[in-house]
Amino acid sequence: MKKKKTVIVALIVGIIAIATLFILSKESKQIIKFESAIASKGSIINTVTATGTVAPIDKVDVGTQVSGVINKIYVDFNSSVKRGQLLAELDKSTLKARVIQAQADLASAQNELTYQEQNLNRAKKLYETSMVSEVDFESAQYKYNSAKTSVDRLKSALEQADVNLSYASIYSPIDGVILARNVEEGQTVAASFSTPTLFSIAKDLTKMKVQANVDEADIGQVKLDQKVTFSVDAFPDDNFEGKVTQIRLNPTVSANVVTYQVIIEAPNPELKLMPGLTASVSIITKNVDDVVLVPAKALRFTPDADASSQYIVKNFVRDTTMRRRNMGSAMNQEPTQRMSQGNSQNMRSRSEAGTFSQNGANAERFKQMKKSLESVWIISGDTLIQRMVRTGMENGTMVEIQRGLKEGDSIVIASTKVQKNVKTTEAKSPFMPQMPRRSGGR
Repeated sequence: MKKKKTVIVALIVGIIAIATLFILSKESKQIIKFESAIASKGSIINTVTATGTVAPIDKVDVGTQVSGVINKIYVDFNSSVKRGQLLAELDKSTLKARVIQAQADLASAQNELTYQEQNLNRAKKLYETSMVSEVDFESAQYKYNSAKTSVDRLKSALEQADVNLSYASIYSPIDGVILARNVEEGQTVAASFSTPTLFSIAKDLTKMKVQANVDEADIGQVKLDQKVTFSVDAFPDDNFEGKVTQIRLNPTVSANVVTYQVIIEAPNPELKLMPGLTASVSIITKNVDDVVLVPAKALRFTPDADASSQYIVKNFVRDTTMRRRNMGSAMNQEPTQRMSQGNSQNMRSRSEAGTFSQNGANAERFKQMKKSLESVWIISGDTLIQRMVRTGMENGTMVEIQRGLKEGDSIVIASTKVQKNVKTTEAKSPFMPQMPRRSGGR
């Protein structure tokens, strides 16, 4: 009975061994593949992006200072006009009647003034001979002064009536192009409370401006005379250039978002830029040329633990730390440990006196240098080497390398694991049903 159990156990162990051999007949192996990039020279720019609206640099709204009916319009949209050119006329009949009325009132006042002047002269002579009382003389003088005042007042009224009549003719104040015509012939315009706008005239469409709204987080980077590139949906394949000419200090707050308006002037010789177009603006805040550039993701790459199974990994930080520890141990064995406490204190005092003033500047310089230190990885044969580099400008896609790499160096930017099946044996399980072999023919 015991011998029978032993045979059964041996049989089970054998079955497990055969099954394990069958499962391992096809082993799975992962191979790490690295994606690399070449350090190359080029230009890198930092930009502030914003949206804005295209508008003429100089625009004048032409209105009327008198109320009336539009009698005649002499220009239309897009008409080129000269300074002093007649644009439109209001109905002048009412205004002419007011002029005639003012002229009649003035003539009547002048007649009254002549009469009162003669009356004053007579009263003066009679007063000098004591033929009239002083009261009568003063009354005559008062009437003369009143008549003279009326003449002056009616002269002003006549002048105002003439001016109002001249306002019925609308003239262009500048050379330019009619952008907007807001009235039609026969329309009544009222100038009782505000001057109605009849026409909008752009002075020169060969020079345009973009009114860009820059976020408060970016406005500190924007300076006068910075170069600007922008595009408009009307001409998606064209890039336009300009420069910053004004940064307006008055903020605009909308939905708790604060923006500042930046004025950008741009030439428009082909008249492609039209008022009202929406512009996508890029303000160039920094620009460097002919520098070594690498993809930004190269600085974010770090090999995982599986890389050590295929490559010799040389970690700069780890190796440097070990060297520093070894150097520290060696220095601890130097005879300088046997210096007296008094001499050490004197040297410390002299050192502090000499370096205290430089401590702040050195600390700040070290902080900036440390901030710009990054690392990249390079493959050399079967070795994966970490190299420290000093970075400069970056735009989110590319990074400037100031030190540590040269043009043409190959760096790792990413890695992927590829599953590879290696067929080691053709072993078949003796416990699985076998497929019948197909003969060569019937």
